[in-house]
Amino acid sequence: MNGQSIAPATLSSKEVVELTKKLNYGTWRMQKNWNPLHVVDSEGCYFIDSSGKRYLDLSAQLMCVNLGHKNQAVIRAIAEQAQSLAYIAPSYATDARALLSELLLEVLPAGLVKFFFAPSGTEANEAAFKIARMYTGRSKIISRYRSYHGSTMGSIAATGDPRRWPIEPTGKGQGTIFAPEVNCYKCPIGHTYPGCNIACANYIEHMIQNESDVAAVLVEPVVGTNGVLIPPPEYLPRLREICDRYGVLLIADEVMSGWGRTGEWFAVNHWNVKPDILVTAKGITSAYLPLGLCATTAKIAAYFDDHLFAHGHTYEAHPLTLATAIAAIHEMQRLDLVQRSRELGVYLGEKLKRLAATHPSVGEVRGLGLFWAVDLVKDRQTRQPLNTMREKIESKPLVVDKIAADMMQRGVSIQAWISHLVIAPPLIINEEQIDFAVDALDHALAIGDAATE
Repeated sequence: MNGQSIAPATLSSKEVVELTKKLNYGTWRMQKNWNPLHVVDSEGCYFIDSSGKRYLDLSAQLMCVNLGHKNQAVIRAIAEQAQSLAYIAPSYATDARALLSELLLEVLPAGLVKFFFAPSGTEANEAAFKIARMYTGRSKIISRYRSYHGSTMGSIAATGDPRRWPIEPTGKGQGTIFAPEVNCYKCPIGHTYPGCNIACANYIEHMIQNESDVAAVLVEPVVGTNGVLIPPPEYLPRLREICDRYGVLLIADEVMSGWGRTGEWFAVNHWNVKPDILVTAKGITSAYLPLGLCATTAKIAAYFDDHLFAHGHTYEAHPLTLATAIAAIHEMQRLDLVQRSRELGVYLGEKLKRLAATHPSVGEVRGLGLFWAVDLVKDRQTRQPLNTMREKIESKPLVVDKIAADMMQRGVSIQAWISHLVIAPPLIINEEQIDFAVDALDHALAIGDAATE
């Protein structure tokens, strides 16, 4: 071949879609109805399909492309790192590893000083579970319903939402027990804030008292896919006190809520709570390359000075991903995106709340920064959702999916889940783009309103 490369055969858009459907699994779905959109390009807050149609990316794909698409500084960092050191085993030190670790000390909550770099948020959670169990000598993790922590066996077993159901009873052997989520809109234990005295946190204390070997309590400080649930001000401080009282570790899963998404570098900062372990991913590289982080305190780190750290991955501390994270964090700092998220979040929230007043299918709008949910109900008085978890896992038609499809026709992509919509755009979004997106939502919510009749 004389060293010449062979250009790939040109495929039509229809062929790309058909090959994808035939040879790939579509995740979290029955396969027969999967018809993926062929995406060919992206720029800023938009992605573009094979026909040239642009879509405003109102949920930053999977709530992860915080910098928007095609940030040139991040792209350059990937190329430069690939030229110098594309891969080295995790037992070696690299410039990217040292520089990122030092940079993390600037942006993470104070006290988190030792890091394990994993290939994803799922695997970072697995690391957190193992670290907690090795450090405490105990086995059980308390998680919450209305949560998602990953798709591997340990992390899916710690997931409260219905994605866990298909792997049970196998998942029940993973040492996770579930507590009520914090959800002041529809409290799972029938209380009303503020008269409840934060009963959902007190329930976790009751669980710890009645279980023999709880290693950690695992929470998303702001719940992500399962509804952008914002805890009342007392909740996380109370949970911190409970964990300290019983020698139980507090693990904050900030895979989705971190990196400026809520108007702080990390959501725990809203309540000045310091976790023992923090897990994150997604926005750490703006999803340009996959990277997860498990960060621990010095006290936990010191334990492993004289005890085996029994964990690792081939792709741990992969230099390409670490260089990407450095560039992404520097871009967040340069563009002041944490402050931008805080300010534009007020603008977005006010527009969504005004919208809610005109649509009977909207039960509640809630959020922080550029992280919002629109909760859809059949009846505002009973707060009955338009669809159920059981209908989702059985792949039955959902009203939120029809609303999302209508918005796609209008040029706006949004994440839908069971009976709510998740709004988490790139942090670079502007007011004009927010106006366009909310207008599309306004029209599409007529579908939800019709389902309440």
